[in-house]
Amino acid sequence: MDFSSEIVQNVRALYPSLADGHAYLDGAAGTQTPQPVIDAISDAYRRGLGNVGGVFPASERSTAIVAACRAAVADLVGGLPNGVILGPNMTTLTYRLARMLTGPGDEVVVSRLDHDANVRPWTQTGARVRWAEADPVTGELPVEQYAELIGPGTRLVALTAASNILGTRPDVAAICEIAHAAGALTYVDGVHATAHGPVDMHALGADFYATSAYKWSGPHIGAVVADPVALESLHPDKLLPSPDTVPERFELGTAALADLAGVTAAVEHLADLVPGRGSRRERLVASMTAAEEHELALFAVMMSGLETMPHVTVYGKPARRTATAYFTVAGTTPQQVAEHLAGRGVNVWSGNMYAWELAGALGVRESGGAVRAGLVHYNDRSDVERLLAGVAELRSTRAGRT
Repeated sequence: MDFSSEIVQNVRALYPSLADGHAYLDGAAGTQTPQPVIDAISDAYRRGLGNVGGVFPASERSTAIVAACRAAVADLVGGLPNGVILGPNMTTLTYRLARMLTGPGDEVVVSRLDHDANVRPWTQTGARVRWAEADPVTGELPVEQYAELIGPGTRLVALTAASNILGTRPDVAAICEIAHAAGALTYVDGVHATAHGPVDMHALGADFYATSAYKWSGPHIGAVVADPVALESLHPDKLLPSPDTVPERFELGTAALADLAGVTAAVEHLADLVPGRGSRRERLVASMTAAEEHELALFAVMMSGLETMPHVTVYGKPARRTATAYFTVAGTTPQQVAEHLAGRGVNVWSGNMYAWELAGALGVRESGGAVRAGLVHYNDRSDVERLLAGVAELRSTRAGRT
């Protein structure tokens, strides 16, 4: 089912923060939170929580919340509940796993397309690092280079499912196939990608798939999903009394239990974006497919508008991408652009967005990066039109100063 204007308005009505009248084009840094998620977190606190594993009702509720969260995340990405590792964020979880998966004597392949959270944890383990280069003009991550980069000594290949500044969706499945043929593991950063379309981590070839709920309408919780059998062979440092079962052995300390209830509610929210039947996994695929089509239709309008402005430079033109634009405005710093748009009720970010290597490859890192405007399922055409009007004003402002 398509995202009709009625569906868009119904979805927007679920987000209390959108009532402030701003155009929220900052979703790539974190989405707004719908009422069902707010209610789920509030209800968890209201009903009472205890640590997991107890015999009293509050503890039993917490145990059920954790199990429900694992099942929900597994449905979202096409994994198994007992392979879902939960934590405070993707960066923390990736640092933990990097030290278990690689070390001195190993070889890892990382890419300059990635967010630094899927680069630095691997380069700081003492492993030998090989770099996959992104094309600075197109924003693509050429698959062919991986045949040269990956060899018998490669322990792990880390790559993104979508660039968080250019939106590039590389051919993850083809790259993972090359990695697996050489006996290497694959660690796929799905933080940006998960919010923008259906995910099947097995079809991608991801041995480990990382995601963060606050990028798809949930609270600040991260997750890494893997094959439970593969996790059995890993033994992290942990407290002696803490569980040694999978995936619990990877989770340090007491979880943010109420937030985990919010994660489940966020997945349910995504599954119900468009009316449908079937299992939650089936509804998620249908809803996220429709959401992606909606975002890309709006994005075509955004890109057409930006690219026709002579004072705007848009970076990257990948063949397959999320609805994410990265651009600069002549004569105006990215920070000034963001401030100008904020004054007109349009929320965007400026800078390198932690895409440290890619911002360097694009030649913008040392000059303040660029402006990022991204669309998610609750955005509508008026958001795009306000962005374009605000950016267009900067041309006339510049003309008036000269």
